[in-house]
Amino acid sequence: MVFTSLSFLVFYVIVFALYWPLTKDWQNRLIVISGLIFYGWWDWRFAVLLLITTGIDYLVGLALEREADQAKRRAWLILSLVTNLGVLAFFKYFNFFSDSFVRFTGLFGIHPSTFMLTIILPMGISFYTFQALSYTIDVYHRELDAVHDPVRYFGFILFFPHLVAGPIVRAKDLLGQFTRRRVFNSDTAPDALRQILWGLFIKVVIADNLAVVVSDSYEHVATASGWQLLYATVCFAVQIYGDFAGYTHIAIGCARLLGIELMRNFAYPYFSRSIPEFWGRWHISLTTWFRHYLYVSIGGNQVTYGRWLLNILIVFVVSGFWHGANWTFVVWGALHGVLYLIYVVWWPESRRMAAQTPGGLSLVPPFTTLLQITLTFALTCLAWVFFRAATVGESLTILKKIAVDVTTTAPSLMYKQAAIWMLLLFAVEWIQRSHANPLHLERFPRPLRWSLYYAFAVIIFLFAPIHSAPFIYFQF
Repeated sequence: MVFTSLSFLVFYVIVFALYWPLTKDWQNRLIVISGLIFYGWWDWRFAVLLLITTGIDYLVGLALEREADQAKRRAWLILSLVTNLGVLAFFKYFNFFSDSFVRFTGLFGIHPSTFMLTIILPMGISFYTFQALSYTIDVYHRELDAVHDPVRYFGFILFFPHLVAGPIVRAKDLLGQFTRRRVFNSDTAPDALRQILWGLFIKVVIADNLAVVVSDSYEHVATASGWQLLYATVCFAVQIYGDFAGYTHIAIGCARLLGIELMRNFAYPYFSRSIPEFWGRWHISLTTWFRHYLYVSIGGNQVTYGRWLLNILIVFVVSGFWHGANWTFVVWGALHGVLYLIYVVWWPESRRMAAQTPGGLSLVPPFTTLLQITLTFALTCLAWVFFRAATVGESLTILKKIAVDVTTTAPSLMYKQAAIWMLLLFAVEWIQRSHANPLHLERFPRPLRWSLYYAFAVIIFLFAPIHSAPFIYFQF
């Protein structure tokens, strides 16, 4: 069940109608039940697996709270880590490690007998695993009290709007919202609906239409020209943004309609003036998770200068590996890590840019700012090649073709409609970049606002592909 399907619309309307007359306890119970239905829609066996790992973490939290002996507390934490990361490693990385081992030993003329499994990846396993780990780690460090109500804890994990693709909200920021009865807020509901509308627009109109352009080139690298691959790479940069940010907008809007606030996950990343600023605006919840639970735990910036730079690089490499069981993701993470280090060494102020208005306050940016934004976008597109290509070798072939054609042949533009969609996206977001929701149009007269809402709804109806593409981040 995906956000863009008719089945989800029916499901959500039913949950919404049942939810509001209930008491706090029954609201939480409905969240658990609806989460199991939502997740089990793909495969009920994975819902059972999710219940087992969630149950273990719930019991670990209780044990950590009552246990005073530090060695035993550490053992309980290790149990949670092994359970969650073990399940994640098996389903997501077993074949990767097996294949990599065979290739490595083959370099020395050794050809061990191995077996491969056709393993179906549970939807969103990387997301809910990190969500669960935030709870046990925080309880272990006594930054959070253990939850004694199993329904509240299971609701924290199974809350369906963010279950399979985030945002990854820390336990301390979400669990408290389940301690009180939610009351429908007519003041925030309109903005939640506008956010859902914007999410649907950038997913089914922007991302899904660009997906065709990307696939036509990236799935035929041998016959595609360098200019086609360059255009497809730019389209992919916008596609993955529209796809993932679209999911996030829908998730946040659906959650707000149920009285639950989720953290912002995207803050106009393609208007960033540096790679550090980009990572302060792209997939913010994951960046926050890695900063708190990995970066700080290996020393953060409380170490020597050289070790600090190494810590940053480690986080990016691990983040790349988190995205998928392929060396392309590792290279993608490492490349961003290197670019990040170059910026922080030569332009330390770039780390603080994410706190500013993206692109500055002026509607027409200064030429220097425009150059910085263009360079940052170009560097992210360079890295996206590795993210999208099937292998590292194919990535290098794509980059070589682009370099040769751009320097030796005249540009050729195909799929002109895709360029129109991208320009429309960037124009709306640039004008509205001071608002978390680009369709927050309260400063405009009501007739104009409603005309624009209607226009976006009509565009979705007319230009959304008949068969919506799956959300890209579901595979992670």
